[in-house]
Amino acid sequence: MDKSLDDIISSKKVVTRRGTRRRTSARTAVLGNPTISPVTRARASAATTAPSNNAAEKIIISNLPIDVNEAQVKELFHSTVGPLKEVTLHYDSAGRSKGVASVHFQRKGDGTKAYQQYNNRLVDGS
Repeated sequence: MDKSLDDIISSKKVVTRRGTRRRTSARTAVLGNPTISPVTRARASAATTAPSNNAAEKIIISNLPIDVNEAQVKELFHSTVGPLKEVTLHYDSAGRSKGVASVHFQRKGDGTKAYQQYNNRLVDGS
């Protein structure tokens, strides 16, 4: 340690980063661009990173009105798509709905069917 701190710092190799291209965030990949969608639009997105030819059994619904409850989501997807394992509505720390629900179907492929049927469509018709 016979060098001064300035000598040590100046002798260190400077590493530069190349190709620092930003990747699409997971949220944007699944939900799309949030600034484009109106609040009343419920959008289903297949929650899988697998190619589109694979059968999904889970979807994420976003931009739901805050007054929608789990029972309404269950009723809609059970009657139009097929039997469900679980429906989970997401809430914030104050107990208000975030407008996001996860829907798990019993059969593989039902998630893909729901995605194709409801992607970027109005659910409540208003």
